[in-house]
Amino acid sequence: MEKYNWLWRTIFASGLIALAVQQLFYGDFRPVILPPGHDWHSIRLVGTWIFSILITAAGLCIILNIRGRPVSAVLGALLLLIVIVFHIPYALMNTPQHFFVWVNPLKEFAFGGGAFVVAGTLRKEGKTSAPIDFLEKFIPYSRFAFAILLVLFGWSHFLYADFVATLIPNWIPAHMFWTCFAGGALIAGGLGIMIRSRLAALLTGIMLFAWFLVLHIPRAVASLPGDLGNEWSSVFEAFAYIGVAFILAGRRMVEKRN
Repeated sequence: MEKYNWLWRTIFASGLIALAVQQLFYGDFRPVILPPGHDWHSIRLVGTWIFSILITAAGLCIILNIRGRPVSAVLGALLLLIVIVFHIPYALMNTPQHFFVWVNPLKEFAFGGGAFVVAGTLRKEGKTSAPIDFLEKFIPYSRFAFAILLVLFGWSHFLYADFVATLIPNWIPAHMFWTCFAGGALIAGGLGIMIRSRLAALLTGIMLFAWFLVLHIPRAVASLPGDLGNEWSSVFEAFAYIGVAFILAGRRMVEKRN
């Protein structure tokens, strides 16, 4: 798996770039990136363009490995900072007892961790600055951000089983069975990644890729204009997570040499 890290990095970065392009198209942040803020729309519009361009540039640096390691680390720190400064306060002020309000914070938390995971696949290029050296200390723990997302999303499959079952295509039988199976698989995958199981990461990546093909793309294709691209955002999010999962499938070998 490790020899394909360039591909997994490309998949992760491409997912983020696609979200950035979406933001430019709609002239606003995707909810997974920044929660709503209607009181400062003009500033938000400028911020959307600046941030989208920065994300695109960072993604290209990762794909082309132009200072890829420090760029990934800075990107991860930026995404985690947004979670702390914007997403968490927004969630706490809007029915924090409901899991749905935490979905986007968890997703971006996993994006931030994913960026650090990507950084861990790239070698240092000479001497780096003290801030970058500090950020790189988070790389060994970055898998937990992705693993936490998997565990909590798996738990939500049981908590909201009736709703999740409606997301399964009609041609697949036994919706409730697959809902519970998927929930258990997500939890198992997350726990496995926490203990550095490459098999758990590999199976999680395969599972996410299957959902990407069977669930996310068909839902996006069938989505209506009023959806405002949310289903396509789910496609791009899933695509990025696939890259993270497959990187983690070979991560132990990479860590030994870094």
